[in-house]
Amino acid sequence: MGELLGVAVLGAGNMGADHIRRLDQVVSGARVAAVADPDTARAKEAVGAVAGVSVHDDAVAALDAPGVEAVLIASPGPAHEEALLAAFARGLPVLCEKPMVPDAAGALRVAEAEARLGRRLAQIGFMRRYDAEYLRLKSLLDSGALGRPLMLHCTHRNVASPPHFTSAMLINSSVSHEIDAARWLLGQELTAVTVLRPAPSSGAPQGLVDPQFVLFETERGALVDVEAFVNCGFGYQVRCEAVGETGSARIGEEHGMVVTSRGAAREDVPQDYIVRFAAAYDREVQAWVDATRRGRVTGPSVWDGYAASAVAEAGVRSLEEGGRVTIDLAPRPDLYADTGR
Repeated sequence: MGELLGVAVLGAGNMGADHIRRLDQVVSGARVAAVADPDTARAKEAVGAVAGVSVHDDAVAALDAPGVEAVLIASPGPAHEEALLAAFARGLPVLCEKPMVPDAAGALRVAEAEARLGRRLAQIGFMRRYDAEYLRLKSLLDSGALGRPLMLHCTHRNVASPPHFTSAMLINSSVSHEIDAARWLLGQELTAVTVLRPAPSSGAPQGLVDPQFVLFETERGALVDVEAFVNCGFGYQVRCEAVGETGSARIGEEHGMVVTSRGAAREDVPQDYIVRFAAAYDREVQAWVDATRRGRVTGPSVWDGYAASAVAEAGVRSLEEGGRVTIDLAPRPDLYADTGR
């Protein structure tokens, strides 16, 4: 590899543009070598004044651009499978935003393709594993200081959903983060899911089932509940409380600047995920660049991406058909024996 790792960024929407900025201005040891987006005007705008970047309307063309040594996939989920398989065919290391592949069958195809290579090339972008609060909670749970974990209570709220957002996306886009976080924090697979429908919020678009209450069961009897509310109207909130046999711990409480004036106190609430998890994204991408430059792959694996898609798919089935749905994962390839949760 060259002095700086040359990265092709696929997708120039909100997430892709933020990663272009991050690679150019925040992360050390890397540079943006190419950007691909069907909307080349948007791609050029995201690139801005960054020098030496080629812009493409086709993802595969960007992988073959001069100077590309690694790939960061930030395009919409349905485009991920093709991009991942193309990167594997070229032996390119990948950081892929979640969902790795939206459907479980496609995600399994990606896992099987990487397993055939006999080596890991991809890290999946579950950035909560790099958040300082989540890391502290993981360390606390692993230490046994709370005793055997019994429950996780999770909250996932957004100000408003984008126009294209569907009821299924509350699970396979929003709650997918809680799916991975629960597997990682508890060190357990999720075995069943039940999705309940509270009365829809008046702030939700017509036809959108929002909020939703999701209950997961784990292989060793813990329960994980998630309130997913993507049109709460007041802020972006992600919280998690772990309850063990001998204690509990809670993360995600906002403790930013508090302004007291005219007989009232006001505390700012983040308005989107890019603000709330900015440091986690920085830490995640830096870890990926550092590992890639050493010829290693760390962090959440393709198997973690598959597991999240399979669990989310079961959750969507519960949402649409009602009732409890069991989760059956495919046999884990040997490549992933020591990775995941």
